[in-house]
Amino acid sequence: MVTSEYAVGIIAAVAFAAVLYKVVTSGQVQTELQDIVKRALDGGA
Repeated sequence: MVTSEYAVGIIAAVAFAAVLYKVVTSGQVQTELQDIVKRALDGGA
């Protein structure tokens, strides 16, 4: 039974990672992240 619990946990973690990847690589989020990095490199201006 412990092995099946690990399997379910791994499947849930992979599903969460896939959703997170889709969100982070979406156009709007990617643009927001680029703006944050640009502001940080420009000294926060």
